[in-house]
Amino acid sequence: QTDFQIHDTEDMTESTSDYLNLRLNHTMQTIGKSLKEALVCAHSEDRLTVGVYESAKIMTEDPDSVSFCVLAMDEEFECDIALQIHFTLIQSFCFDNDISIVRVGDMQRLAEIVGDKADQLEDTHCILITNPADGSWEDPALEKLHLFCEESRRLNDWVPEIHLPER
Repeated sequence: QTDFQIHDTEDMTESTSDYLNLRLNHTMQTIGKSLKEALVCAHSEDRLTVGVYESAKIMTEDPDSVSFCVLAMDEEFECDIALQIHFTLIQSFCFDNDISIVRVGDMQRLAEIVGDKADQLEDTHCILITNPADGSWEDPALEKLHLFCEESRRLNDWVPEIHLPER
């Protein structure tokens, strides 16, 4: 009977693990869709800032206007020390100013989503979503992203990576 209990426990552990993996995959897909929706919405309302230097300028001049930050990493990031330093400074600024921040690994897909704002594709490494001027809006997708970032920080994942959905 002991063998049965151990076997049953192993099956249960495996089932629980499978369930948690499915749940995590579903959550990540949902978060990826939320990021896409938030970017599309902000783009349509002209609330996107694209580019490392442009983003740094907005953060310096009016940090309270920034709602969300997306950092895109690619092969260039691995070899570009200056870009790594910029990312470190942007991350630090976001932490100090309570700005939610995420990473994406597919800069090309990110550029497709932000459309004509990404004409400067060579500098799509940083994208900011700013608040609207009137301050009277609620974006459900952005709210999901803020909650996801908050939960990630509780788990000591300060800059979580999000996978954007396919076309």
